[in-house]
Amino acid sequence: MKNHFILILLFSLITLNISSAHVEHYKNIKLLKYDLYLNNKKIGSHTFEFNKQKNLFNVSGYGNFKVNKLGVVLMDYKTRSEEIYKNGQLIKYTSTTQQNDKNKFANIKIQNKKFIIDGSSFKGQTENNIPIGNWWNHQIVNNSKQISPISGSINKQKVTFLGKKELIMNGKNYKALHFHFMSDDAKPAKKKKINIQIWYDAQSLIWIKASYDKLGKWEYRLSRVQ
Repeated sequence: MKNHFILILLFSLITLNISSAHVEHYKNIKLLKYDLYLNNKKIGSHTFEFNKQKNLFNVSGYGNFKVNKLGVVLMDYKTRSEEIYKNGQLIKYTSTTQQNDKNKFANIKIQNKKFIIDGSSFKGQTENNIPIGNWWNHQIVNNSKQISPISGSINKQKVTFLGKKELIMNGKNYKALHFHFMSDDAKPAKKKKINIQIWYDAQSLIWIKASYDKLGKWEYRLSRVQ
């Protein structure tokens, strides 16, 4: 019971610190690259490029992976995105994703202090403080919702802080903040849209790693910071 209370208190202090942080916390970072593994085999990568110009902050993302089995391509995935922030507020987001023969998209703009979403899974408006579900942005731990970066759908989430962990990534030691994100609905765990473990560096708040199970163990591992 005591340990549980300490975790709750620590999570409150951490989220307070993160909520006071700005997306421009990343203004001195130019690039974050992640390698994607399925069952410990590298199958692709995802890169985010950051560009700060006066009061505008741009984040360009691009990723791809391919899953083969016995010479047959089971999944071929490519995605591109762009996030534009003005004085810390997201004002525009666009993404296109191709998964085998399926095309998905998300277009978001701010209008009258609301997000207007035109996505392949959702069209409508919502609050302008819901983060895009791209894990690079540590502010996502403070919100009860996230917007799908692929299709624009709005997903309720429950975030649990699992404590500080020592993590070794590419030979570098990190003191990491470990979180579990899960869809806030009544579905069984295996059927929840969001069910993922995320680690952030405790000092820089850079996203270090992600892990989830879906027909195998998937992991995003930080491979390059510039």
